[in-house]
Amino acid sequence: MEHNRGSWGSNTGFLLAAIGSAVGLGNIWSFPYKMGRCGGFLFFILYLLLSVFVGFVIMAGELAMGRKTGRGAVGAYHALSKRFRWVGWLAVFSPFVVMGFYAVLGGYCMEYMVLNLSHLVIPGMQSQRGAEAFQMMLSHPMRSLISMLAFMAVCYLISRSGVSGGIERFNKVGMPALFGMLAIMIVRSLSLPNAMEGLKFMFLPGYAVEAGFIQQAPGFASILATAGGQMFFSLSLAMGAMITYGSYLGKGENLAKNAGIIVTADAIVATLAGVAVIPAAIANGIVEIRSGATVLDAATGLERAMTLADIQLGGPSLLFVTLQDVFRSMGAIGPLFGTIFYLLVLIAAISSAVSLMEVVIACFLDRSAERGKRGNRPAVVALVSLAIAAEGAVVAADGLGTNGLWVPFQKTFGVIGAFNGSWLEFMSAVSEGIAMPLGALLMSLMVAWELRPKALLEEIHLGGSQKIDGFFTVCIRFVVPLAMLLILVGQLDEIFHLRMFS
Repeated sequence: MEHNRGSWGSNTGFLLAAIGSAVGLGNIWSFPYKMGRCGGFLFFILYLLLSVFVGFVIMAGELAMGRKTGRGAVGAYHALSKRFRWVGWLAVFSPFVVMGFYAVLGGYCMEYMVLNLSHLVIPGMQSQRGAEAFQMMLSHPMRSLISMLAFMAVCYLISRSGVSGGIERFNKVGMPALFGMLAIMIVRSLSLPNAMEGLKFMFLPGYAVEAGFIQQAPGFASILATAGGQMFFSLSLAMGAMITYGSYLGKGENLAKNAGIIVTADAIVATLAGVAVIPAAIANGIVEIRSGATVLDAATGLERAMTLADIQLGGPSLLFVTLQDVFRSMGAIGPLFGTIFYLLVLIAAISSAVSLMEVVIACFLDRSAERGKRGNRPAVVALVSLAIAAEGAVVAADGLGTNGLWVPFQKTFGVIGAFNGSWLEFMSAVSEGIAMPLGALLMSLMVAWELRPKALLEEIHLGGSQKIDGFFTVCIRFVVPLAMLLILVGQLDEIFHLRMFS
């Protein structure tokens, strides 16, 4: 029986969807902060080098695996290897777990967009401070649950419509809109007083320490591990997404060129997102400091004067506290820019989420095909969406650790570093911190020493790709495994606070 998996309507549609998969929340709340904290330009150079010698190679390899087998992550590994076939399940496990907290964060973005839109269209409605709005959302699990379900409903409708009719169509509209809104936010951000301080934080080596944003700069090994981890997660590697998206590609498409475009576009968007976010956050923080703002000291429990080190420049606090305060400080036009920004972030979240869902969906459809059955895509999408919503309900109820919900290993061992302080931390550590870098390491070993690079290079060359045989072979055999081992160790160091790089 014919297995109608679907396919991309055009190579442009595929590229926009793949870029959308890579451009997610991490690009906005993680990349710019890590860049500033880790030496600015040095971090950026290491990030670019790792993107070329590791990210591009894994990206091309995963696209080739998908197109060669015509299957998603599980089917591709089963078709190509005996020793490593179980790694395909690891590649499905990771995105499924990630979606458990990603759906909640996507719901937060949706709620903040509605919040700012309400302030824009309802006369006299007072804008809330970021901390107040965020705390109210965290302390009301039902509110978080509803916004998460709304986010999942949007993802369900897109995925239900198929690869070309749903995912590709959304990204053809969503990605150009995202770039346009990003340009608007950059112009507005750089027009704020003291915005240059934000650019210095990101690009000027040593400025973060010199100005007082952080106390001590990390060492070279730590910067390398951080840049590698950011590159790896930013490109959606080892999550089965590129294998699955590659399986929908025609044999005539240029895989090496496509991989290069995706890697380049992701680096550009991550940098531009930083330029849109960090200068605005720092500019507003400086205004608050000069106006005599105070903060609660965690060590003493007493109020003290706010300093540059107190400005939240990374993680959920950047998105939902610091930036909400930035828009609030803009006065009457603040809600307009707030609506634009959170819509931008929402599009980025949806484009990434549907790619992660597709990994799991393709697994079910491929299994149906193996049994000689035609998969029922709407039913599979509904099942996957409900399973993710069940995960998300736990994260929403936990309120990022504020509501005292049981978290694995917490009662026995207490809070271990950044491993189990909340359900979001636990899911992130297990998937992004451990399973994904381990999966990429095993994938490179499989291609390098069991399958042999030639098998994938033959697939890469089908689309008239540039000859990258020597480069691909050396990188997949030596550079990628060493880099992935460093990234894995770096992630374990960061999660469990082992301080191996200090």
